[in-house]
Parts: sequence; structure tokens; C-alpha cells
Amino acid sequence: MQKSFGGPAIFLDRSDINTDEIIPAKYLTEVTKEALQPYILEDLKLEGFDSKGEALKQAKVIVTRENFGCGSSREHAPWVFEVNDVHTIIAESYARIFRQNMFNCGMLAIELPKASIDQLMELQERGNVRIEVDLSRQQVNALTDGEEKQFGFDISPFDKALVEAGGWVEFADARY
Repeated sequence: MQKSFGGPAIFLDRSDINTDEIIPAKYLTEVTKEALQPYILEDLKLEGFDSKGEALKQAKVIVTRENFGCGSSREHAPWVFEVNDVHTIIAESYARIFRQNMFNCGMLAIELPKASIDQLMELQERGNVRIEVDLSRQQVNALTDGEEKQFGFDISPFDKALVEAGGWVEFADARY
């Protein structure tokens, strides 16, 4: 399944957002990805953030700080983003397993330096931000009220191939 990368962004201005905050452990017994959908970021404590609010429902991109997805190594964390049509997360850094699970699900975990994340955080103070991702050029464009900022990002050829295929299963089906 081809996923889209980009759209309205939501900003989580905090480091070390862990997998329990992304999807609480009490929901890990659900048997479908879809059953996880209403619980996205349910336990995230962040001033001004509402896990049931319109901003999150409309978001297609998350911008955050360092060490995103730390904690337990569960696939449910990327899955809850996937079923909520959030296929792009931009952060300073990720927990290694979370980052690879994103690529394995055919989603983008883009790493940008702190200075670039700071610029994105400042941009959101001017209004709603829309993020566009050009995977082939490995570029992020952030737009708000007449202002645009561009950032390049690196992704390994293998992870890029996983994302382009739609995830690990689709990648393997096409090759093996």
C-alpha cells in the first residue's frame, strides 16, 4: 500500500516521548491495528496537547525532539500512527528499534539536526504548518502563511526501498 508523506503537522515539543505515551500498554492485547486508532498518544503529558483534539485528528506529520519512541520495543507504536494516517515523523533522533519499525511499516522517520527542529518549532508559532516530503530528493518543505523552509535529510538506500515498497512485507513479496 503506497502511503502519502506530508500534510498538516502537529508539534510535540519534548524529548524522550516513549512508547507507553504513544500507545499505552493496556491496549497491546488488541488483535487489529485498527483497534488501536482511538488511543494514539493517549498518555502523553504535554502542556497544550489534547490527544482527542482536532489538531491531532487532522495531523499527517509529527515534529518532535530527540529520542522519540524510546521505551519498549513494540510494533504497536508505529502501527497506531499508521492507522491514524500519520506516516511521517520528524525528530532530532529516535530509539533505534522504533525507527526501524517505522521503515518496516513503510513510514518515514526523518532525522534532522536540533537547529532544523528549532526552526520548525519557531515556524509553527506563526500559524498552521504544512509539511511536504519529497522522498526522491530527500527534502522536507515546511510551509505556513507565506513562509517556506526547506531541509535535506539522509536515509539509507535500504530504508528508502522499504518505504517506497510500502513496508517490509511488500518489499519482501516483490523480491523473494
